Amino acid sequence: MGSLDPGMRYAAQYDKHTNEVEVNRTPIPSAKDNEILIKTKCASLCHSDLMLFWDHTSEKPEADKVTIGHENTGYVVALGKDVKGFQVGDKVGCLGCSYACYDCEGCQVHNLFCEKGTQRLHGFQCDGHFAVYSVADYRNAMVLPEGMDMVKSAPLFCAGITAYHVVNGCGLKEGQWLAVIGCGGLGHLAVQYAKAMGLKVIGIDISKSQLDAVKALGADHVINTMEEKNWESQIKDITSGGCHAAAVFSASNAAYTTAPKTLRINGLLMVAGIPQKPLSIDALDILLGKYRIAGRSSGVPQNMPEAIHFSQKHGINSHITTFNSIQDIHKLIEIMNSGKSAGRLGIVLD
Repeated sequence: MGSLDPGMRYAAQYDKHTNEVEVNRTPIPSAKDNEILIKTKCASLCHSDLMLFWDHTSEKPEADKVTIGHENTGYVVALGKDVKGFQVGDKVGCLGCSYACYDCEGCQVHNLFCEKGTQRLHGFQCDGHFAVYSVADYRNAMVLPEGMDMVKSAPLFCAGITAYHVVNGCGLKEGQWLAVIGCGGLGHLAVQYAKAMGLKVIGIDISKSQLDAVKALGADHVINTMEEKNWESQIKDITSGGCHAAAVFSASNAAYTTAPKTLRINGLLMVAGIPQKPLSIDALDILLGKYRIAGRSSGVPQNMPEAIHFSQKHGINSHITTFNSIQDIHKLIEIMNSGKSAGRLGIVLD
């Protein structure tokens, strides 16, 4: 890349007309009243970022080009006049949805449901964080705990917070069984959270490398449903009747077909992965209580500190493969699209 003029930055931007990502020179944004300007340390790619390419999101880009990404850590370099609780030099991470009112009933569930309609999703409706500099609403950010690794913690600000609240939201007791279906970027974090909470875990996937990874992270058993013909009976035997809950982190519809088969009667199917096609369920199963379905929101700022501090206390980090140039964004997208990534993918820009 060539040298930059003062006041400019490099940013990975999605072009809604070409449906492609390109690296552009763009002006460094200034921090508005409630914003912090962040010098990026690490930006990591989330599977939901790819929904732009699938046209599988209602949060459409408002501009012709939008900087992608909503998982990041970095250093505060400037403050808007109304910012409270931050100072220049702070190490921070941010959630993906900014500019909500944060007070209405909708915002208590997820900032995307702000009843005032001011919310914007980074990387979709407003610029995200795959850039040397980016801005975020200070009310949607937090200072990292002392000593937290800024690279390994970047994915925690979407994947980690989601995985933590999904596992915790299952409401299981110590020693009960959780099936983690999809052991990649979110699933490998979910296994760590579950073990830290005292749960027994079965990792389920069709990728040997991902199953090997979660086995090394403490999963009690792992099952490759592509290779094991009798996986249903194996799970029933291992768990004495089925798992108490199954958390689906895969974006595959097939994973949601698999999930109920892992459960004991009245077990909980926890939704986390977002498949391209709508889910199909048997209403009679739900009516009769064969299993239950739930989800847990990670999109409110008040959910951030609990997950981040739990992660630090228990030494939970994302296994992240990093690159060192914004130009490598195409490699990240290619690897994630291949389904072969174990853990997360990020770019270190510091």
